[in-house]
Amino acid sequence: MNPLRYIAVEGPIGVGKTTLSNLLATEFNARVVLEEAEENPFLPMFYKDPKAHAFQTQVFFLLSRFRQQKELAQQDLFQQATVSDYIFAKDRIFAHLNLSSEEVDLYENLYRILDARITKPDLVIFLQASVDTLRERIKKRGIRFEKSISGQYLEKLCQAYNQFFFEYDETPLLTINCTEIDIVKNEADYKHLLKEILAMRRAKLDKHYVSISSKT
Repeated sequence: MNPLRYIAVEGPIGVGKTTLSNLLATEFNARVVLEEAEENPFLPMFYKDPKAHAFQTQVFFLLSRFRQQKELAQQDLFQQATVSDYIFAKDRIFAHLNLSSEEVDLYENLYRILDARITKPDLVIFLQASVDTLRERIKKRGIRFEKSISGQYLEKLCQAYNQFFFEYDETPLLTINCTEIDIVKNEADYKHLLKEILAMRRAKLDKHYVSISSKT
């Protein structure tokens, strides 16, 4: 059986990355590494005026994520498993979505230098959901600066995520369509999702897609 010492959960804002990461960390007695998104001082300004603050926002995220990932690489992954609610490579999704062509060129040079020093996960779980589902979940969690996220931007973000993971081949990938499930309130949904993760470990698959329908 292929051990999963390092699992990363990904997906667009509001899809449930952090919730699932915490659940899996408890399930596997693993340490959890959470993205420090709210510590980015440029993020509230970015959501109000993306063009004016995109580059500063992106570079801050890139360096912050690199620092976290370097600390992770220095730890013993065989002593305790790790679950993260992001992958370092996701940074490129936002860079190509929000930066100008000149900014992307500069960003890519920096990204390649840093990415070469990053530990890759044993499994990446990509959570998908419809734009309407994401908007509803963002509204429910009530983070102040997220209220200014436009539906148009959310639509573009979902498309960018889908395209990125359609082409993704750096690690084994499990894609979960969770538009109609609730892994917090519905235990059956969570157990079904967990079953797919364990099946991915046994099968040693490179890519697998599953759509889970809620039982209630």
